[in-house]
Amino acid sequence: MVQKVVEIVGVSAQGFTEAAQDAVTTCARTVRGIQWARVAELECKVEGDKIVEYRSLMRIYFDVES
Repeated sequence: MVQKVVEIVGVSAQGFTEAAQDAVTTCARTVRGIQWARVAELECKVEGDKIVEYRSLMRIYFDVES
C-alpha cells in the first residue's frame, strides 16, 4: 500500500478540535480513502485581547489507488 499526504488548514470560531474536523470534512469531499489525520500546527487569530479564530494545519494521509 502506498499513501499520499496533503496539507490543509481547517478554521473555526469555536476551537482547535472543530478546526481540525473542518479540515478533515472539507478534504473528504474530494479525497477517498483517508486513513489518518495529523495535527501539524495550531494557530489562532487575536483581535485585541480575544481569540476570534482557531486554525489547525492538518496532514491528511490517504491511500493511493492503483
